Amino acid sequence: MTLPRLVIAGTHSGAGKTTVTLALTLALKARGLTVQPFKVGPDYLDPTYHALATGRPCRNLDGWMMGEAACKQSLGRGSAGASVALIEGVMGLYDGAGPDTEAGSTAEIAKWLAAPVLLVIDASGMATTTAALALGCARYDPDVPLVGVIFNRVGSKRHLAWLKEAVERATPLTVVGGLPEEAGIAIPERHLGLVGADRTTLTDDVRARLASLAREWLDLRAITELAERAPLLDILAPPTVHPRRRRRIGVARDEAFSFYYPDNLDLLEATGAELVFFSPLRDETLPSGMDGMYLGGGYPELHAAGLAAGEPMREAIARFGREGGSIYAECGGLMYLTRALHTLDGARHPMVGLLPGEVRMLPRRKALGYREVEALDDLPHLAKGTRVRGHEFHYSEWVAEPQPDGKLMRAYAVVGRRGGPAGVEGYHWRNVVASYIHLHFASNVTLAARWG
Repeated sequence: MTLPRLVIAGTHSGAGKTTVTLALTLALKARGLTVQPFKVGPDYLDPTYHALATGRPCRNLDGWMMGEAACKQSLGRGSAGASVALIEGVMGLYDGAGPDTEAGSTAEIAKWLAAPVLLVIDASGMATTTAALALGCARYDPDVPLVGVIFNRVGSKRHLAWLKEAVERATPLTVVGGLPEEAGIAIPERHLGLVGADRTTLTDDVRARLASLAREWLDLRAITELAERAPLLDILAPPTVHPRRRRRIGVARDEAFSFYYPDNLDLLEATGAELVFFSPLRDETLPSGMDGMYLGGGYPELHAAGLAAGEPMREAIARFGREGGSIYAECGGLMYLTRALHTLDGARHPMVGLLPGEVRMLPRRKALGYREVEALDDLPHLAKGTRVRGHEFHYSEWVAEPQPDGKLMRAYAVVGRRGGPAGVEGYHWRNVVASYIHLHFASNVTLAARWG
């Protein structure tokens, strides 16, 4: 595959990767290029900004969950018809699944995809020291194709000139510009990271301003030339997985449930599933003829009152599960299936009630990290003993978490870093499976074919 492409990496979380990527995306789009966005890591929220800016779905590339072949296949599949691919990194350039590995890092993805890397450095309060920072990143792993630097939060054009001279004198990297600090383009945050993008968070005025800043402060010609240096990339055909049968799967998707990896949905369709979308917030009935239901994550706590008010939908989902329908729920979906959700203001909101126990929101994060799990029993989506990888990140917990009783059983054994057991996670009852872990189906493609 021949595709101009760039990775926009950072020295750390908060350096400005998302702002720089958006500004560059909008400026290139204004020049008539079709930009395909990607996001390294398990993030669900940054991609909403890139999707809104480009009008194309943003796909996640996660080395630890997906592996090299699947990341390359996602790049190829997602970039069809695109002029250039922009891949926003995660955390710092070399930050990944652990201190002794690049697995899950931006560096790993850049090497796999042979994608030139631009390093975003927050220049606030710094000048020549940025050269030492850039030099260290360039030398840490010479196999990473680090080619240039973009500064963020630059104080002035004079400041930028100083930074450029310092970095280009000390390193082989090219400084292709910087963006000034400007409150009007700041992206709001929420407890799970960025607020999801919509027309109120990424307004027309903000997008116009980002594009204007990129035209004024970035060397767009040099950046485009760097992207065009990306070499030919070999992509292996995905494995052939034959579905058991044609099936119809309902996917909950609205403001409360929006955390889905596009590749998960693609894999379901590739294995014979017909996907039909519905809104637990607005619909009163489920799509007809469903064989399965996918309740993804999201922000049910922000829409708890609306979900509670939707009694016909709650009862329809409960009835679907009680009658043997296959339901797969992740994080926010799990919260929705319990008896009630307690929000931070102390209110109790009734939910579907398929799972015993209730869930309450916490002011601090409860769990964060990659997870590998093994099915403890034969499940609708996994055979007993099958392993699959995912990610856990939530601010809620069970109130009086239910205990297995012969009917309600634990779903997964969590695999420790050294391969041994590290606990249990999730529950299953009949054909209902619910867990806090967001699974990436590319980590074991048999999941998509088996489920439903």
